[in-house]
Amino acid sequence: MLQLLPLNGLPIVKPGDDLSNLLASTLRALSPREGDILVVTSKIVSKAEGRFVNLRDVAPSKRALELAEVARKDPRLVELILRESVAVSRVAPGVLITQHRLGFTSANAAIDHSNVATDPDMVLLMPLDPDASAHRLMSGLAQALGLHMAVIIVDSHGRPHRIGTVGVAVGVAGMPGVEDWRGRPDLFGYQLQHTEIGLADMVASAATLLLGQAAEGIPAVLVRGVQFDLRDGSAAEIIRPAAANLYA
Repeated sequence: MLQLLPLNGLPIVKPGDDLSNLLASTLRALSPREGDILVVTSKIVSKAEGRFVNLRDVAPSKRALELAEVARKDPRLVELILRESVAVSRVAPGVLITQHRLGFTSANAAIDHSNVATDPDMVLLMPLDPDASAHRLMSGLAQALGLHMAVIIVDSHGRPHRIGTVGVAVGVAGMPGVEDWRGRPDLFGYQLQHTEIGLADMVASAATLLLGQAAEGIPAVLVRGVQFDLRDGSAAEIIRPAAANLYA
């Protein structure tokens, strides 16, 4: 049976906090087990890693000023978006879609303005290397709790051709990002030919039902009952190679 258990009572995370120990202290009340998955918001990981930027400290480039005029966005924010991106995919009034340096395509390079700080000029960048962050959390939790627990770092993304954001895995440790089910038989013995399962994204999206998007104040969810191959994966393996990306 699949269970999703919210971590309540975690304090506001600050730069330099030992996130593994903070999470472990709250997890103990949930009696974590081998094989559980901890889904953590990218926001608290970025906060612990000090990924804050004050827009008052950002000087927009000429390119940022040009795009800001078209997108009708703060030129300082546009400058940060460009720094976090490798290419601009689309720009229109109110919209700036870029290819992030981590490989995914998203609005505003996944830079966060909500639930960041009381200062309206303070924004939060994605973790520098979410897969590495997930591995550090997994190791820290193993040391603190004495058990193996997979970790997924989740962020909210929109999707091409569909309205509404969903939770997606941007960092993964201790489990596959994608499971290859090709060759498995279906109910009638037919062998699957093209089925690759976006397992980490599925778990991330399920946990997001509890994490929420606004003032829920739940930064992590313990997921229990997911069956997965015992291999260490990554969020990087989820990104479709450019040569195979027919949606770009």
